[in-house]
Amino acid sequence: MKIHLSIGENHNFELREALLVYVDRQRSFVTRHEVVLNETAPPTLGPAQPLTVTFLESLVRSLHGGATAEVLTENVLAKSDHMIVWWTARCRRQMFYQNSEGKVATINGRTFSQPPLVWRVANGDLTIRALLENKRPEGKTKLAVAPFWNLSDNGRVCTGSMRRPDGSSVATIPEWERGFYESAFTHANVGRLTRHEGGFEGLWNGLTDKRKPFPLNTLIVLPQTLAQFVRGERG
Repeated sequence: MKIHLSIGENHNFELREALLVYVDRQRSFVTRHEVVLNETAPPTLGPAQPLTVTFLESLVRSLHGGATAEVLTENVLAKSDHMIVWWTARCRRQMFYQNSEGKVATINGRTFSQPPLVWRVANGDLTIRALLENKRPEGKTKLAVAPFWNLSDNGRVCTGSMRRPDGSSVATIPEWERGFYESAFTHANVGRLTRHEGGFEGLWNGLTDKRKPFPLNTLIVLPQTLAQFVRGERG
């Protein structure tokens, strides 16, 4: 069987392999079959073969033409087709709070010192952790809880109405950061976010419009390393 398709020039495609998807109510699996062509009869399928990572990567490249090459900036720590990880040094950013209980309402819209952070975007999800030192981390660097509302215990951001860019290219990094800081911080998803003696409210109240750097000794250290964070492992 041959297929003739015009996409600017003539290409002759031959049917070589088939993928069969089996589904029940809870699970699914896929088998790969060689297609046996016969000039006088319909094509038949050969024995089932297991899928391999090499085959899937080859299939994705053929469908999408491979990832576009990008120039990586110094803050990028890791990059793949659908994932990017970068870090930000200590800085000052404006933050917005909208809590139904009125907590920290007095600091809504103020500017605060920020801890150094690592950011991970994978398949449209944003995850954030804090750094214990204000320098570029390495694979074995231990991470800490990012002391923000709207984050789950694994650091994943509850985006809600947050404006999110499409994709995970280097060019989208400023948009992800801006979307995070310009969103409304509305609630805490975990019990403890900081070691500060005054708790969450005491921490951020003490940083309101002040030039002193974020107190890194108030961060809660995790067993998770940067390498595990990049791979999406909790540690």
